[in-house]
Amino acid sequence: MKLPRREFLRLGTAALATPALPRMASAQAWPTRVVRIIVGFPPGGGADATARIAAARLSEIWGQQVIVENKGGAGGNIAHDAAAHAAPDGYTILFSPSSLPIMPLLYPSLNYDPIADFASVSTLGKYPNLIVVSKDSSTQSLKEFIDKAKANPGKVTFATPGIGTTPHFTAELFKKMADIDITHVPYRGVAAGAMSDLLTNRIDSMFNTTGSLLQAVRSGQVRGLAQSTPERSPLAPELPTFAEAGVPGLNVSSWYGLFVPAKTPPDIVKKMHDDTAKMLTEPETKKKYEVLGIEAASATADQMAALMKNEIALWTPIIKAANIKGE
Repeated sequence: MKLPRREFLRLGTAALATPALPRMASAQAWPTRVVRIIVGFPPGGGADATARIAAARLSEIWGQQVIVENKGGAGGNIAHDAAAHAAPDGYTILFSPSSLPIMPLLYPSLNYDPIADFASVSTLGKYPNLIVVSKDSSTQSLKEFIDKAKANPGKVTFATPGIGTTPHFTAELFKKMADIDITHVPYRGVAAGAMSDLLTNRIDSMFNTTGSLLQAVRSGQVRGLAQSTPERSPLAPELPTFAEAGVPGLNVSSWYGLFVPAKTPPDIVKKMHDDTAKMLTEPETKKKYEVLGIEAASATADQMAALMKNEIALWTPIIKAANIKGE
């Protein structure tokens, strides 16, 4: 039977519209397959441990496996670049410390924009940065460390998880405020030889996150000299602040956050945020982060935008004064 022209056109239009339905349904049902979280540091450090706690719990909440993919190097920039160019389908999440927004100051020829190319999901928590020495070091306090540095300009060394990381910037701020000259030895994360070099006294000190160092302090492997927040963290009350230890005014509170490519569907971003925020209120998750010295806390997109703006304002003059360049 030959269809009337009007009926033929109606059926043809409906057929053309049909392929859009599965795409809409898949967005509503997200996730339907493995989700990856890209981390810019190698396994074994504080960033990696923090991301894996989130990945394990979100796997349970979403009913799909969430895996951590480590892409270390360039202060996290390799991971940032990979995530920025991933498909904006909700299956790639960037885990980043608070150094993300200042990457253009370190790498002028970036292939991505850390503000325009990402949508914020949530913070996971905040934490201090620590300065530590080995348990065998003769240095017992931050004052002794400063005295030693002033007596031996340029000869005292400090490790960080890489150029352009927040621990690195914290150390540069400390150098400026204490008026000392100490030499930076960057690593690709605490697990990439930094801890072994510190314990064997090949380097004199290390600046890093509580996630990487707090348990080493408490086990007696290293000696904590100071923490960077203006008041002692309730999760590390045994460690003095830099202000208490002789460097008043040093105030650095760092954070970890989750981001996705900018064009990720808003309903997926909202689900990610809501589920992450709920996860961070759970006693078991909070307890796991407390072990790493991290105060679990979520944030809205607007709050994260303000945090990123603050990072740029804080670190721009430090980066320029120290002429820090990415490698």
